[in-house]
Amino acid sequence: MPIETVETAGRRRGADLLVEVLRSEGVRYIFGNPGTTELPLIDALTEAPDIAYILALQEATAVAMADGYAQGARRPAFLNLHTAGGLGHAMGGLVNSQVSGTPLVVTAGQQDLRHALTDPLLMGDLVAIADPVMKWAREVTSPDQIPILLRRAFHDAGAAPSGPVFLSLPMDVMEALSAVPAGETSTIDQRAVAGSLDRLAERLAAIAPGRLALIAGDEIDASDASAQMVALADLLAAPVYGSSWPAHIPFPTAHPLWAGNLPTRADAIADILGRYDAVFALGGKSLITVLYSEVSAVPPGVQVFQLSADVRDLGRTYATCLSTVGDIRASLDALLPLLGPRLADRADAFEQLRGQAVTARAERRARLAAAADAAFEDPVIAPLVAAREVARAVGAETTIVDEAPATLTHLRTFLDSPSAHQYAAMRGGVLGWGMPAAVGFSLGLDRAPVVCVVGDGAAMYSPQALWTAAHEKLPVTFVVINNAEYNILKTFMKGQAHYASVRANRFIAMDLTDPRVDFPALAASMGVPARRVTRAADIAPAIEAGIRSGGANLVEVVVRAT
Repeated sequence: MPIETVETAGRRRGADLLVEVLRSEGVRYIFGNPGTTELPLIDALTEAPDIAYILALQEATAVAMADGYAQGARRPAFLNLHTAGGLGHAMGGLVNSQVSGTPLVVTAGQQDLRHALTDPLLMGDLVAIADPVMKWAREVTSPDQIPILLRRAFHDAGAAPSGPVFLSLPMDVMEALSAVPAGETSTIDQRAVAGSLDRLAERLAAIAPGRLALIAGDEIDASDASAQMVALADLLAAPVYGSSWPAHIPFPTAHPLWAGNLPTRADAIADILGRYDAVFALGGKSLITVLYSEVSAVPPGVQVFQLSADVRDLGRTYATCLSTVGDIRASLDALLPLLGPRLADRADAFEQLRGQAVTARAERRARLAAAADAAFEDPVIAPLVAAREVARAVGAETTIVDEAPATLTHLRTFLDSPSAHQYAAMRGGVLGWGMPAAVGFSLGLDRAPVVCVVGDGAAMYSPQALWTAAHEKLPVTFVVINNAEYNILKTFMKGQAHYASVRANRFIAMDLTDPRVDFPALAASMGVPARRVTRAADIAPAIEAGIRSGGANLVEVVVRAT
């Protein structure tokens, strides 16, 4: 710290001012991987023992940790990257955060602006690099700007539509002295109630019992509106589908009206939605598709109703009968009392539908169990069996972070939890999120146990998360589903009869063999105890033991390839 004189009394460095603001905003963790341009902030943290620096060994890993923390804690996370190179490393992870709408305050150290004209090492146009994946990006040019810009960043990251924002922090600004006060945190109620709810209630009540489907989007989780969503489904006796490519399952998977997540092809979605006269989608981006199909996801004649806090998603792709903008929780609190009396005269019909849903769910789960039982003794573990055993071992309460394409669809069908907050997955499509996100989730849930289910290919994008989990002594069980291939790619290729790869049975760059990755050895190198499982009967005991250990551990499950 500089020696205080009469001239400097009451003044402190920009880095110290930044830490003051972070503390007042309730920041407990800074995620990052420091370099030269971040050293003023690292030095300021020496006298801030209440703010922990979570060290990642690579910037993309740091991003996913911050992303997982923000989702688990339901508050913006603070991320500090290392100038242009570190920001470049982080871009894939930031694409995930942008697509998921994860509230992140992203910062990066910048070179000392006083010699910017000499093109020094580590200099780069950070604002231009960050801008495509941010709500906004700006460079701080004076320490006096830090309180306003940093508080603005926290507010805007969390405001609908939520997402990452960026601040460039030059070294000279972080070292310069300022006498401006850190200021205070503003209290802002963002839960606006949607309009036209009387009209919406009238339209929904006019739909015949059994002819309406609900779609539970990710905004339900962000709005903490799962209880209201359950009340809506119960009132209408309507099946609830999850988003086609979700970040969360914001509805209890044990509820009889839970119908599972929608598929990721428009034609397959249309096959499901075509069974109904109308759909009511709560939260935007619920019908994300991956592969092209010629038909619309919403068949002709199916009415669409929407409720979202993000006006950009309303009526964007499909014509709607009524879309309304508002916070989902606050809006459902207002809608439910309007809807109930309008449905009272058909109470018997709705009760019958609820009973049918209980029976149908029991039959579905019996079929699933029978299919898993039939394959249980196979010499190589089937993905279906692995998913069933993972779900059985994890139980109904422990948080699951999922980035294992080979078992992902199966695992979702086996979930059986009264909680609407158990499951999280990668929405952005950029691999490497799962393992570090699990670390962040555990921190965001006050160091609660988390099980990360991750494919062998995805695991190799960010295995550095193992070190941080061990270093922070976090109770994260990493379950690596190892089929020694890029399963999702090979499966797609095999579905294309006209591909030369199929005729030749040769799939270039899709096999992780010769040599196979030794995941227990990889984990051991980072201080994480591990074991390999090759028998279905050993999966659940290994995962249960890992959870009971209370520390970071890894279970490799060898499953059948495509």
